[in-house]
Amino acid sequence: MDTLATTGRKNALDTSLGKKPALLSAENLMLGYGGKTIVDQLSLEIPAGQITAIIGPNGCGKSTLLAGLARLMKPKAGRVLLNGRCIHQQQGRSVARQLALLPQQMLAPDGLTVAELVRFGRQPHQGMLQRWSDTDARHVEQAMELTRVSALAGQPLDEVSGGQRQRAWLAMVVAQDTPLLLLDEPTSALDLGHQLEVFEVIRQLVRQGKTIVMVVHDIIAACRYADHMIAMKNGQVLASGTPDAVVTERLMQQLYGVNCQIMRDPVSGSLLLAGVNRTGHVL
Repeated sequence: MDTLATTGRKNALDTSLGKKPALLSAENLMLGYGGKTIVDQLSLEIPAGQITAIIGPNGCGKSTLLAGLARLMKPKAGRVLLNGRCIHQQQGRSVARQLALLPQQMLAPDGLTVAELVRFGRQPHQGMLQRWSDTDARHVEQAMELTRVSALAGQPLDEVSGGQRQRAWLAMVVAQDTPLLLLDEPTSALDLGHQLEVFEVIRQLVRQGKTIVMVVHDIIAACRYADHMIAMKNGQVLASGTPDAVVTERLMQQLYGVNCQIMRDPVSGSLLLAGVNRTGHVL
C-alpha cells in the first residue's frame, strides 16, 4: 500500500534529477470553511493517464479536496501543484485550459439547449479578439458524439432525462479539451444503465490520453473502473494505490464501520464486497 507523504524537498530533488513533475499534486494541504478545517495536512500525487477514484464516508472531505485541487478554494496552508507550479500562482484561464471540473451541483439558465450547454466548454479558449472557430466546433461535435448526446442537440436541457442531462454536462467538460478532468460523483442519482454509460465514457477518455480524478461512493464501481484509489477519512488519506492494494476488509471497517468479505468478480476480475453488514450486526 502506498504512503502519501510527498514533500517539497522530494519535489526539488526530482526536478534536479530531471524527473517530470506530476500533472497534479498536493503538499501538506489544509482546506476548510471559516474556522473549521475539513482537509488537514494532506499530500498526494495523481498518476497521469489513469483513473483515480477518491473514496470515503460522507463528510470525510472528498468534495472539499476536489474543490481545492480545482483552485476553487484557497488553502489555509500547503499548496496544490499543477504541472509542477502552484495552481494559485497561475492565471485562471491558463488553469482552465489544463483542468476541467464537473461539480455535484450544476445549474444552467432556463431554456438552454444541450448544444448551447456544451459550447460553454470552449470558453477558456475564447478571448476578446478570438471568435468561434472550426476547432471549437469540432471539439463540441466530438464531445457530443463521445457522450452520445448529439441527437439531443436542439432539445432544452430541462426537458431531457436525468441520465441524458448528466451526459450533456459531461460533454461540456469534455469539450473544454483539458488533459485533466475532475469529476465529483459523476453518476450520482443515475440508474444502473446510465451509470455504466458514464463510466464507459470516462474509460474511453483515459484511453485517449486523459487523466481522470473522480469522487465515487460506489466501491464496487470504483474497483471496476479505477486504476488508482485514494481512501479518505476525517480529511486525511488512509491509503492509496491500486484497488487490490487499497480495498481490504480491514480498511472497509475503518472507513465505513462495516464487516465484509472481499471477493473477485468471476467475469471482470475486479473486486467485490460480499456479506456486508454493520460492525457488531449479523445479517
